[in-house]
Amino acid sequence: MELGSSPRPIICFSHLRWDFVFQRPQHIMSRLATFHRVFFFEEPKFEDVPSPMLRRAVSDGVTVLTPIIPLQLQDVDVSRILGRLVSAIVRTQKLQDTIAWYYTPMAIRFTSQLETAVTIYDCMDELSAFAGAPSEIGSCEAELFRRADIVFTGGRALYEAKANRHDNVHCFRSGVDAQHFAPKYHADPLDQRALSHPRLGFYGVLDERFDAALVERVAQARPEWNIVLVGPVVKIEAESLPRSQNITYLPQKTYAELPAYLSNWDIAILPFARNAATRFISPTKTLEYLAAEKPVISTPIADVVEPYGRLGMVQIASTAEEFVMAAEHLLASAPHTASAAARNIVKENSWDHIVQTMMWRTQTLELVERELAG
Repeated sequence: MELGSSPRPIICFSHLRWDFVFQRPQHIMSRLATFHRVFFFEEPKFEDVPSPMLRRAVSDGVTVLTPIIPLQLQDVDVSRILGRLVSAIVRTQKLQDTIAWYYTPMAIRFTSQLETAVTIYDCMDELSAFAGAPSEIGSCEAELFRRADIVFTGGRALYEAKANRHDNVHCFRSGVDAQHFAPKYHADPLDQRALSHPRLGFYGVLDERFDAALVERVAQARPEWNIVLVGPVVKIEAESLPRSQNITYLPQKTYAELPAYLSNWDIAILPFARNAATRFISPTKTLEYLAAEKPVISTPIADVVEPYGRLGMVQIASTAEEFVMAAEHLLASAPHTASAAARNIVKENSWDHIVQTMMWRTQTLELVERELAG
């Protein structure tokens, strides 16, 4: 590797779509786009088109690339097609000395032809544990570990699981844009305005990680509380979700809209199930809830218990009964005041700082390799 005189272009391969819930990839790539040309390569969509194509859009300075594949090819392996589309964008955009940034190991199947200056694997989740994970994801990840120059993990639990698989692994738990969520007045959004207080709220994806049974029992135990669940339903049937007069489901909101919902809740909740899919998660919203200075209750997710539960910033509840007890205590203690420790941990874990440190480690790696080669 050689250090370039200008910031290298970045091509990011993600299992999450750019316009989906705004989380780690969007936070990091939009910040990198301030200095780099960033191309965000999504998973393909299958549409009624005569031939494969790349649909382009620009968002937050990032060029979003969506492969569009003809419907008649949806039952075949499209890796070769995707590889050709990647090669075409590299050629037409003159993406020499590129940083390849992977969120999904599956992309390794169609990117072997890439000649990159740096290969980064930002492992934000244990995707093999998610519902519907491809059977070959394990072998693809093993190959990505072989090719990666540096590996980042999205939390401590993931770091401990991956650290022995590569000699250059660094833990970067999820960060926060503190200013975005800072406590201030927000008009109550229209679609939750009619709900009485107290309100317990959650925003995020409702999928196999969501503890529907716990939420149902909490709602039954305290019918005078309103539980607000904001976000898309993915990989589970909407009919399987608990239904009650005091449970309100709202559709996915934009990142810009989230503070208004959060600021008008009394307690922010993290009702995650304890299963294979949640063993290694590090919820981005934990720090966002703390930045808004809301009291928080979570089930015992490892990366929430440590450090937030241990430091008393988040109440940990294993059962619906414990959840109710924790909420009653927090409501009786209102108004909530954030601790100095909570404010400090929010300040110390900004996305800006995380991205700067990631790139510093990458540049240091390049310097070391240049010295070894010279």
